Amino acid sequence: MSVAPQRPLPASRGRAVSGSVPCETRLGAGRGAALAGMLIEDPIATCLSPPVYDMICKLGFEVRENWDIDRIVTQRGDVCWPTITACVMYTRSAQSLDYRGSVRLLGPVCEAVHSHLLSLTKGQFETRYAPWLQWTAFPELFPEIFAALESLQGPAISLGLMKLTACLERALGDVLVLLGKDCPFLLRDLLVSEELAAVFGRPVMDVLKVFVGSPCGLNLRNVLWHGFASPREIPPKYCSMMMLLTVGLGQLLKRYLEQTRRVLAHRPRVALAHLEEAAVFPDVTPEVLGVLEDVMRNSTFIRKVMMPYWEAAFLSFRSHRFADCAVLLLTQLEAGLRRVFAAVNQCPRRLLTAEPTALYTTFDEILAKHLNDGKINQLPLFLGEPAMEEAAIGSLAALADGYRAHFHPVSQLKKQVLSCEKSIRVWPLLPLPEEAARSVATSETHACEAFVTEILRELLRHLPERDGLVSGWDGLPAGRWPEAIQELCGTPIWTLFCPRTVLEVVTVLRSIGARCACVSRQVAASAELRHQQWVERRLRSRQRQTYLHMVSSVKLLSPVLQLILLLIALELVNIHMVGGKSPCEYQQYLKFLKSVLQYTEKLVAHTSQQRNKWSEAISLTRAALLKMWSFTEKKQMLIHLAKKSASKGDL
Repeated sequence: MSVAPQRPLPASRGRAVSGSVPCETRLGAGRGAALAGMLIEDPIATCLSPPVYDMICKLGFEVRENWDIDRIVTQRGDVCWPTITACVMYTRSAQSLDYRGSVRLLGPVCEAVHSHLLSLTKGQFETRYAPWLQWTAFPELFPEIFAALESLQGPAISLGLMKLTACLERALGDVLVLLGKDCPFLLRDLLVSEELAAVFGRPVMDVLKVFVGSPCGLNLRNVLWHGFASPREIPPKYCSMMMLLTVGLGQLLKRYLEQTRRVLAHRPRVALAHLEEAAVFPDVTPEVLGVLEDVMRNSTFIRKVMMPYWEAAFLSFRSHRFADCAVLLLTQLEAGLRRVFAAVNQCPRRLLTAEPTALYTTFDEILAKHLNDGKINQLPLFLGEPAMEEAAIGSLAALADGYRAHFHPVSQLKKQVLSCEKSIRVWPLLPLPEEAARSVATSETHACEAFVTEILRELLRHLPERDGLVSGWDGLPAGRWPEAIQELCGTPIWTLFCPRTVLEVVTVLRSIGARCACVSRQVAASAELRHQQWVERRLRSRQRQTYLHMVSSVKLLSPVLQLILLLIALELVNIHMVGGKSPCEYQQYLKFLKSVLQYTEKLVAHTSQQRNKWSEAISLTRAALLKMWSFTEKKQMLIHLAKKSASKGDL
């Protein structure tokens, strides 16, 4: 089943206002008018709940105290951490932070830091602080934030703080990976890790928790990234303070690296490949942009207090700063959809940030299929209707109706599988020595081939019965591998509602596919190199034997990797069946997938040009195939769960 991704609520849906574009919809006059009435600008001037508003906008201004900046940062630019950490308060039991007390005492410190930064020229700022920002792997961001602070423009400062917190989270994750740990999904889990406390000190990590690591504190990252705070609600001094804290962290990290003789390596940034595939929407011409701006200014979808963000987004678009535009619009899309969500589901309090004891409403819940109480979420149903008849928006809406996700993990996995299968298909064309034809298969190779046959026989029972791919085949000729895998990867898969279990499985499958692709590249490169050396008689006797072992091994590894790709494609088609597994069954299934991942990881190591352990690769393959065969025998894969579900449906 395939569902078109839901598009954001067009700006002028709802009541007609003077000068606005037409807004007829298929919702019906009664329903459309009722919703428009709900979206009329209400007296709520903030999306921050009273305690959150008090924490961000008031507490840090209650203590009036003038701080000498030399007590906070030296003339050389060294951050005086003891001064800052001394302002962090704890409960009487010292078991947890006193967030309110900490914000009160840190407020004047932030004010002094803000005044200090504003007193510097751009050159002075870069001379004094730029060297300590290199550890973030994005030092060019900070002069930009410094310029935003000088501009005194609320949207620019909020955008700078959003980018700074994202950059800081990424950099702290790099430090954790350096220490041999996986980076957790949530920032709050990152900040409480013992490993980071060992590097920076627990008091320093507590300072960060006050600013960005807990809903009990200022929580600057989340209130901005989830679209709760308007530009005027974020005091610029907190952005300045986060800049200085990042500098101070760089100084502490440098000392740690020098003491431990470690080198910080940054994880590679994510790059979106095949961007041309996403070029399905028409260009936004100046005329269309003008229409969209008119819609924006007259829309009940946008709160007036948030309008500066939208204006900044349009300015960024006109200036070709598309990343800034996307960041601003994504946060405001969430804010706007939250408003519609609260209206159509009749839960107005969900507009506000919640108390620390309750979660607030984010995209996860806004676009979920069900509400927390089990009722159907009305928002996706509402957004599924065609939007309006104004021509420029109408063309976008028509394209959105037929759009399929290009960058969703499911879509990326499909592309990965097809690319890897294509590369393996080239293996039979690789140049080989004549002696390879006389190589004799070993007993271990025969055992592997038998396992491949048995596993394949089981998988083929679950191929779709269409386009000539008939389920129940006893074998799959070599020429039909691409056809089967391509057919499966062409099957539409639901991406709108993807629970975390689905995404977790897809992540493991993508890791397996990535290792298979790496093996394929290594085999092709080694075959080309060794054959050239063979022809030129540059291989010693032992190297010649190793080369012949490689050739023999490749004949087996080709169907094994294709088998794994077929397994991935079949499981992906049935990916939503994972929700039918019990927690215990789910953990067993993940354990199986991770064993396949471990095999492919070891295969990458064995088939590298540096190691060339081809005999070991065959032994490794036999053990992995045995595990795969045993698991398929237990009928615990998603293809088996899907078949059981279908059988029950027939009954």
